[in-house]
Amino acid sequence: MNIVADLILAGALIVVWLTAGLLADALPSARSALELRRRAGLLTALVAGGAAVFVAVPVVTGLLPGDSAAPAAALAPAVPALIVLTATLRRVTQVRRGAGAFASAPQTPVPPALRAAAAHPLILVPLQVTGLATLLGLPIAGGLVTVPGADLAGIAITVVGLAVLAIGIRAGLRHSRLSLQVLAPMGRNRLRAPVDSR
Repeated sequence: MNIVADLILAGALIVVWLTAGLLADALPSARSALELRRRAGLLTALVAGGAAVFVAVPVVTGLLPGDSAAPAAALAPAVPALIVLTATLRRVTQVRRGAGAFASAPQTPVPPALRAAAAHPLILVPLQVTGLATLLGLPIAGGLVTVPGADLAGIAITVVGLAVLAIGIRAGLRHSRLSLQVLAPMGRNRLRAPVDSR
């Protein structure tokens, strides 16, 4: 199989998963329940498309003659993508359903609890890690890095590991900040004993 087909498959993975990671980052900043529902639906569609590209890689490489680097390029993002399919997709569906509860009033501002749920680290981190891992596959698909035993691959994995750590810390801090906004109104509206005016 030629390098062009490998690069097309690797490029499709990059486009879909990086777009999903960027959309996941913008999910909590939706201004209305309708916008949050649309973003969550689009995110679900992107995850399904990304899974379809993963399925297409071995099918396409099996149909075309010659050796292919595309399966090796798809191997790095396959692990975080599996987490996306098992944990993240369920949380995105819950956010979409929660936003759908406001269908009769689509311009309703996003409630703090729903915004905090949209900022959960299990939504953001696996999607962005998958997007970063797809970038590792590009030099593999282009034939610049041979797997296994390439020094450049070790450096790339270290850089991606540091980026994953930074993404995880950022997502955790953002989720904690938004979770506090859920509890803040409860502190303001404490029940007070009625004052007897007689």
